[in-house]
Amino acid sequence: MKALKQPAASNREFVMTERDFEIIRNIVSERTGIVLSDGKRDMVYGRLARRLRVLGLPGFGQYCDVISQDDGEELSEFINAITTNLTAFFREAHHFEYLEKELLPFIMENKKERKIRIWSAGCSSGEEPYSIAMVVRENVPKDWDVKILATDLDTNMVNKASLGIYDEKRVSGIDKKRLKRWIRRGRGNNSGMIRMSDELRGIITFNQLNLMHSWPFRGPFDFIFCRNVVIYFNKDTQRILFNRFADFLQDGAHMFIGHSESMFNVCDRFRLLGKTIYRKQGI
Repeated sequence: MKALKQPAASNREFVMTERDFEIIRNIVSERTGIVLSDGKRDMVYGRLARRLRVLGLPGFGQYCDVISQDDGEELSEFINAITTNLTAFFREAHHFEYLEKELLPFIMENKKERKIRIWSAGCSSGEEPYSIAMVVRENVPKDWDVKILATDLDTNMVNKASLGIYDEKRVSGIDKKRLKRWIRRGRGNNSGMIRMSDELRGIITFNQLNLMHSWPFRGPFDFIFCRNVVIYFNKDTQRILFNRFADFLQDGAHMFIGHSESMFNVCDRFRLLGKTIYRKQGI
């Protein structure tokens, strides 16, 4: 009888079984609402293998035991490792052009109170809220009360964002006039690094927030940026999330979402203005 061909041995450092991946996928879904497809296996392996090395664990089975029982530090590290943090200053530039030329003039003309409240939901390492702050500070008089709430699931990203310190390469695409006004360049040992100005940092509050949990603030907001976040959720979760956002927006307020996202057949409380910019129904 011809011998059956044995599968080639994996040359990976750790074995991640189907059961391990399902446990990880279920915990991610329960804790964050993010849906991990089968195509994310390699990404999950690559990001979590680092945690196994740090903890000195022999395999993913043991790691699954840890995160199934841990509701503290390692669970936070696990979520930080899984979440994606891709961002840039003035990413999707048309949003900031609309903010400057259309939305801010509209708000200033129509609001009775000289007050603007903004939320950057899923702020990652902070480039988005700092970009918003630059545009607002350049176009809204200083006697207006402006506050930006910036939140993210990843505690490491929130800590980094609150410092406002970046490699100078991150701001290479910002025009020179804006750089001069808002960016402070490091010297000596800090050469090659930049820091956001105190004026920008002073209007932004950074906090860790899981969008699937309660939101410990009232609103309402004049506009919300939540870009390239809901793409990781299934339609049912997106429906819940967009309706919650609507509850925290004033009638006629605006919602900015990512270039791959849409509210079509998900939420009818917003009207599409174009280029992933929506207005809450009510006016």
